[in-house]
Amino acid sequence: MTRLIRFNKPFDVLPQFTDSGSAGSTRKTLSAFIDCPGVYAAGRLDRDSEGLMLLTDTGRLQAWISDPQHKMAKTYWVQVEGTPDASAISALSKGVELKDGVTRPAKAQVIEEPAELWARNPPIRTRKSIPTSWISLTLREGKNRQVRRMTSAVGFPTLRLIRYSIGAWTLDGLAQGAWEDLEVPKIPGPAKPVQLPNKRAIERRTKAKPAGKPDGPTSGGNGSGKKIRKKHSLPKGRK
Repeated sequence: MTRLIRFNKPFDVLPQFTDSGSAGSTRKTLSAFIDCPGVYAAGRLDRDSEGLMLLTDTGRLQAWISDPQHKMAKTYWVQVEGTPDASAISALSKGVELKDGVTRPAKAQVIEEPAELWARNPPIRTRKSIPTSWISLTLREGKNRQVRRMTSAVGFPTLRLIRYSIGAWTLDGLAQGAWEDLEVPKIPGPAKPVQLPNKRAIERRTKAKPAGKPDGPTSGGNGSGKKIRKKHSLPKGRK
């Protein structure tokens, strides 16, 4: 039976069940929160990011959720340093020039700090002389550390990053570090191939066509189709 769960990942947790990078590491992984054998992440969320992760035990569902070709929208709550102006929001919406290309058009807007937001541990570093603001940013692509690079490119570095939604799934009602089962969606099937012409039908139609007329003159009305050779008479005086 296919299983799909949502998880509210805390800050400083690796988005995997084991830390194979270093022996004896004390870094937290998903296994510290999720006791559900056989599931794995459908898409990643950086260690220094928080929020929604989806996990499943089925490869087809995992591919459908995480594959960029399906263009499943992801919304992020982003706390940035400074107060973004209209030109910065417009740039985020239209596309930002990064080292690996221009980002696709996105939905960006300044928002109030999300209600009932949990405290981050450790808290972000702020400067008294510079205020912070929140942005809601919805993307349909997944470049490496894209949100952070986008806000930095328009002059407002990211201080805290929370993924709020993936497609229709959100963090609503899910406490930090908690997880729960979801109803498994019906995955759209692969597109049907274009139907090829029926070879046998083509052959039958070809055989049914009347034969073409033979080349050259034929005898009139006898239906034999045999060519008639014209007899030439010899000149007078010759035999």
